[in-house]
Amino acid sequence: MADRKAQDAPQESPPAASARRCPICGKPAVLEMRPFCSKRCADVDLHRWLGGVYAIPAKESDEEPTPPEGKDGE
Repeated sequence: MADRKAQDAPQESPPAASARRCPICGKPAVLEMRPFCSKRCADVDLHRWLGGVYAIPAKESDEEPTPPEGKDGE
């Protein structure tokens, strides 16, 4: 029974990668859920992306972009 629990439990990342921490809670990442420590933290991160919490800033310009010129130089 103990062997089965060991197989079902998420395995921690190899020592070189164990220095990586879950970006949500800070616990050590596990190999199956990398870079997260659990499915819960992966779901929290997905919810943040889908909810618009994470956003990539963009610099807006007042000028309209000029279309690229064609092969004929038009």
